[in-house]
Order: sequence, then structure tokens, then C-alpha cells
Amino acid sequence: MTRLPWADRMAALASLADEKRLQLFEFVAAAPHAVSRDDAARAAGIPRSTVSFHLDRLVQDGLLAVEFHKPPGKTGPGSGRPAKMYRSTAGEIGASVPDRNYDFAGELLAAAIERSQETGKPAGEVLRDIAFHKGRELAEGAESLERFLAATGYRPEPDGEGGFLLPNCPFHRLSRTHTGVVCSMNGAFLRGAAVGSGTSEERVAGADIPDYCCARIVPADQVAGPPAPGGNRPKG
Repeated sequence: MTRLPWADRMAALASLADEKRLQLFEFVAAAPHAVSRDDAARAAGIPRSTVSFHLDRLVQDGLLAVEFHKPPGKTGPGSGRPAKMYRSTAGEIGASVPDRNYDFAGELLAAAIERSQETGKPAGEVLRDIAFHKGRELAEGAESLERFLAATGYRPEPDGEGGFLLPNCPFHRLSRTHTGVVCSMNGAFLRGAAVGSGTSEERVAGADIPDYCCARIVPADQVAGPPAPGGNRPKG
């Protein structure tokens, strides 16, 4: 679930709205090897200084990467310093409004099916186990559960009693069509995140608020409440 912050991902995609920048990005992405500024300028038919600005902006936004080496055909003494070259990145950048994370749900579900096939354990039980441990792993070292939930797209908001409501569900569309499976997975993930961030997993409770997440975070001194989806704590 490690991703760039939502605002950074939106900014990266927005940068491609510039026609020249998009043209340069597509040229570099299609090239079989890293390209120089001169290569890009010739291909795009625009000044080298303009090309440099746009290419460096694409690097800044995480859409391209930089490496330094001598262009093909220039080797040996007198061939000059290594040139700044640009290539596409192996990573992906995606964003939605509001912030969703269906890729992460897919990873958890695929891992659960795979382990269920290997062990013979029920897929639902395995999914809760994997989600709990992934939540705990990702939240370890977080400043607080609230900060972790904000960073992962839940947009926690104070409930006025010392707890938090979660207005955004990263798995919203899936939760509408596969409620039992997805909300159970989500609840287990949040309980693991609570443990990883140093608070009680019992702070994760069920919630029934239209268009909100199926779980909420109750105050630290109030751990009783409706069971959270996926509330059976996995072993291990």
C-alpha cells in the first residue's frame, strides 16, 4: 500500500495535461533506451531549453527517471562528461477522486486465494489474517493511528468524543458489491494498523453511516462497541 501521497499523485498526472510535456513523456516511454535532451528536442521539434524544463519536471513528478552515461558512439578520452539521460520508470502512478486503492485490495485478495489453495484453510479466514498482518506491518513506526489513516486515504475526522469517523473508504466500489468480504478484510486491516501504530485493536469498531467507511475509531478510553468487520483477531 506504499504510494506517493494523494496530492503528489494528482499533481504528477496533472502535469501531463501540458501538450508538449505529454509529447516528451510518450517519446521517452516508447524509446528502447534512455534518451538525451538533444534526442528529445529533435523528436519533439522544440528548443532544447524548453525540453530540459519539461523533462526535469517529469522527473520531479516521478514519471521519468534520470541516469548519467555517455551517448552511444562517444567513448574514450575526449568524449566528454557523461550526459544526463532520461528513461521511463518501472513504477506506476495512479490517482482517483476521491482517493481509492483497488490495487491494494486486489493484492490482499490474490494473496489470500493463493494461501488458501496452498493450505486448504477457508479463504475468508486467510484473507482476514493477511489483512491484519499487513495493516500491522504498514503502520509500524507511524506517529499515530490517525496519521496512518490519513496517509492511507481514510480521511479521519474527529467524532467530537475523542474518536474518529472515516469518511472515505479506499475500497468503496468493491464494498458495495462484495460487502461481507471487503468489509471483513478492511476491518482486519484497520485492527492490524491499530496494533502497529501502538494502540488497541479494540478501538476499531463497526459503523453504519451512509457513504462512510464500514468502521470507525472509538476513543482510547472507550473500547466497547459494535464488533468491527473482520473482528476475529487472526492468530500469529
